[in-house]
Amino acid sequence: MISKFINKTNLLAFAFLLFSVITFAQKKQKVDGVAAVVGNYIVLDSDIDLMLLELKTQGVDTEKITRCELLGKQLEDKLYAHQAVQDSIVVTDEEVNTFMDSQMNTMVEQIGSKEKLFEYYKKKDEEDFRSYFFEIIKLNKLTSQMQRKIVDEITVTPDEVKQFFNKIPADKVPTIGAEIELSQIVVKPIISKEDKQKAIDKLKEIRNDVINNGGSFYSKAVIYSEDPGSSSNGGYYKMNKKTQFVKEFKDVAFRLNEGEISEPFETEFGFHIIFIEKIIGQDIELRHILVSPKVTSKAMKEASEKIDGIREKIEKGEITFEDAAKASSDDKDTKNNGGLLLNPRSSEPRFEISKLDPALYNQVNGILQAEMSKVILDQERQGTKFFKILKVNKKTEEHKADFGTDYIKIKELALSDKQFQEIGKWMAEKIEKNYIKISNDYKECTFENNWLKK
Repeated sequence: MISKFINKTNLLAFAFLLFSVITFAQKKQKVDGVAAVVGNYIVLDSDIDLMLLELKTQGVDTEKITRCELLGKQLEDKLYAHQAVQDSIVVTDEEVNTFMDSQMNTMVEQIGSKEKLFEYYKKKDEEDFRSYFFEIIKLNKLTSQMQRKIVDEITVTPDEVKQFFNKIPADKVPTIGAEIELSQIVVKPIISKEDKQKAIDKLKEIRNDVINNGGSFYSKAVIYSEDPGSSSNGGYYKMNKKTQFVKEFKDVAFRLNEGEISEPFETEFGFHIIFIEKIIGQDIELRHILVSPKVTSKAMKEASEKIDGIREKIEKGEITFEDAAKASSDDKDTKNNGGLLLNPRSSEPRFEISKLDPALYNQVNGILQAEMSKVILDQERQGTKFFKILKVNKKTEEHKADFGTDYIKIKELALSDKQFQEIGKWMAEKIEKNYIKISNDYKECTFENNWLKK
């Protein structure tokens, strides 16, 4: 798979093309440049050139990457997209444009201005830029949704996990990187009722202006929302009941009808209002505005003094870290289990050190097993500050995977293997059923899939 060549940590200035190397066919008049046809999609030689250029831009050694491999990746993506259309998977224009807005904002921040951005991509203006990238984004989203549909319902049983592990040759057993187990105590500044009411009143004012005066929810989200993940694209999210959102947010969203705006409600992030833009089957397209109550300097001082006192009691042996977390931590996700942090990917308490969030890595780096950190001033994504203490419960050195100790990771590998096999079966079936034509220039290629239908 060509994805193994792609470095995911490249500059944001190249992010747009990173996801878009599955470039949509441009103009069919360029018959001599057609490398392949998959259903209703074509792959041009220029698409392969673009992929190769992109990899070089990333600093990837392309000497050992063949045009056949790049074409194979293009063919896979086009087949996913073609079948997505056949299966009535919908990607709306609004969804594409919202994503494009977000990407453009990020790229303009990196490159300096829209004019420089258009110049970089050799587009004469914003209309030209949007027209070019619209189908690229839409195709990419169709591809990813089709891939999810294929593997979404696949699971593995404990017996399947064991069989998978037992089949791995001794010299191929995967190495598990060094890991760490952590606990935390969090103390948040107390927000007064008056400050909370100010946030609620602001959201009510926004809601009233949209409902009664025809105000734009999109514009108000851009101006007022404090959610860094959605404010720049008008507060837009697409979700279904499986999407990972806080419970309170999902409960409100799925009670609303299309076109309805909620009353202000509270989550751990602050206060929100939600506008339901569209309901498509099980999916909801919504916009929301988040306003977080402001924290006073007095509240910050009191929180700082509180956590200093907690740490001092732990150091003196008057209370254990775990009991202090249960009694005093303000983090509801870790409070009841003694402050123990769980890896969101595996739901187990172990984190691979090399994959730790950089900020968290810096906070625990140098702390020995069974020791705790000094008081740390941290902040949530939307900027709300809080204090915390971290404790290193256990450190595990790099080792060969053990079925008992590393079951969760082995289960992930077994699931990935089963999904890969399912995708292989799906690919073989769809290649056989769909119209595929490969240019004579690529007839001698050795593909992973049977694109030549031999």
